[in-house]
Amino acid sequence: MTGDVASGVSAAQPGWFKRAADSDIFYRFKRSPIAIGATALALTIMLAAAFAPLIAPHSPFDLTTFSLIDAEYPPFWVEGGDPRFLLGTDPQGRDELSLILYGARISLVVGFCSIVFAMTLGITLGLISGYMGGAIDAFLMRIADVQLSFPAILIALLVDGLASAFLPEEIRDESAIYVLIFAIGISKWVIFARTVRGSAMVERNKEYVQAARIMGRRAWFIMARHVLPNCMGPVLVIATINLALAVLTEATLSFLGVGLPPTSPSLGTLIRVGNEYLFSGLWWITIFPGLTLVLLVLSVNLLGDWLRDALNPKLR
Repeated sequence: MTGDVASGVSAAQPGWFKRAADSDIFYRFKRSPIAIGATALALTIMLAAAFAPLIAPHSPFDLTTFSLIDAEYPPFWVEGGDPRFLLGTDPQGRDELSLILYGARISLVVGFCSIVFAMTLGITLGLISGYMGGAIDAFLMRIADVQLSFPAILIALLVDGLASAFLPEEIRDESAIYVLIFAIGISKWVIFARTVRGSAMVERNKEYVQAARIMGRRAWFIMARHVLPNCMGPVLVIATINLALAVLTEATLSFLGVGLPPTSPSLGTLIRVGNEYLFSGLWWITIFPGLTLVLLVLSVNLLGDWLRDALNPKLR
């Protein structure tokens, strides 16, 4: 009898998929063509990059798959193009489409990892600063104020330069991606920390937090279990927008020659290499990676703008 009642109650409760489909955010998403288009474009680029080894016609890292005989082919629809290389080839005979897929993969890995690192550091310090207050809050926020006085790209350049100066030369190329993730992440933690701090300062004075204190809950438990979930709305918006900025920062650093080495070509590296041949008539080497970067950043930014409006209670 009890089992029948429990199963009936369980059957009556809607699953998580139905709850998500009936939510206000999904309803607003379905009514926004810009959000649908931006999501479709971003997912297409991300999935193509994630499955690059399966989708790419050639492997740009396998020396047996390309030849100098195939160098500098234009796109297949241009006179002199080869149907084997849809977007042409570079001066080394590598397929441009394959390079873009693998380059977008590396750029997205750097962007995602740097934002996760920035979120983790920023949320942790923001919670501690906003919940504890006092001298800890003053100390952490003064550090944040100092960092905000410098452009993010300058901080990333400084970290990358210090790493290049102190790391042994034999491991410099292998550790370049980790240095880049740390450099971009450390330059973007402040905005997460200040946002979470503001929300934590509001939440810590509410009755449910005071009740948790009276019950003897530890401070770290209250911050993680009660305060943090109420701060995640703005954090998700910031993370989405900063993902695009992180990818753009990586492309900028690689374009300047202080990011990833040519052996790990990201979109920024491909644009930098293609820029050297732009005035030689090999326009496709830099145009297609640049167009991919623009579409990726634009779609993520549009999605972030929609998410900011969707999560704003004043606009509902």
